[in-house]
Amino acid sequence: MKGMPVELRVLVEGLDHPEGVAVAGDGSLWAGGEAGQLYRIAEASAEQVATTGGFLLGLAVDGSGSVFACDVAARQVARIEPESGRVEVHSRGTPQRPMVNPNWPVFDGAGNLYVTDSGRWKGNDGCIFRIDASGVTTVWSEASTNFPNGACLDASGKWLLVLESLPPALVRIRISDDGTAGEREVVAELRGTVPDGVCLDEDGLAYVCCYRPDRILTVDPDGGVDVFADDPEGTILSAPTNGVFCGNDLRTLVTGNLGRWHLTACEPGPRGLPLRYPVLG
Repeated sequence: MKGMPVELRVLVEGLDHPEGVAVAGDGSLWAGGEAGQLYRIAEASAEQVATTGGFLLGLAVDGSGSVFACDVAARQVARIEPESGRVEVHSRGTPQRPMVNPNWPVFDGAGNLYVTDSGRWKGNDGCIFRIDASGVTTVWSEASTNFPNGACLDASGKWLLVLESLPPALVRIRISDDGTAGEREVVAELRGTVPDGVCLDEDGLAYVCCYRPDRILTVDPDGGVDVFADDPEGTILSAPTNGVFCGNDLRTLVTGNLGRWHLTACEPGPRGLPLRYPVLG
């Protein structure tokens, strides 16, 4: 590990095996639960504001505050209005290719929502959907098939970074000027891990949460891999799945822990890369 060991702490407890975490444009923090719960996180407390009745994986928030949640049990992306608790279906894929394992959603500035569909474990049958701002779903890329999992956009908005869990790798796919997908490029192989979620800081360093072992890696833009945080006991980091930068200065990294009932927080130093919050029609 380079530099001083990072200090990890429990941010909030009492959640139901949280996998997805997300931050809204107003700075509010959100998390999901394995029985479909959507939690609002505030001042070290968690308030359940809605439920889909399914199992929430990845979350993304638009400019109006709606939360878009990958519900793996229902095989759909749900749109949740936190103030009313209303839940509606946003996408189930396409008629020719329905969603199997919707895992992580990412907004670009134009309101397109990129959604990884992991497919079946060891099935090599994943893909990436794109749901445009009007709600039309297409299969955007079939280049990433090896259980595509967490994803994020780079600072330019021209590359979608995707974690493939098996075999483990961080890859990227070019977003062409016409919106179509380019070829898949390997950024780094992540041997000996099951990577799950990824987010970026403002320097382009990727923070990779690993479902196995209980670890967070960093991957630099040239593909160099380091251990950022590790928990051999699996208590404060327990199957860390996804991370997001939050706080007024985006310097706090918060991760979910699918293996336990809390969110973990730390301060890596650099600011997180701001996300995009389009207002949909």
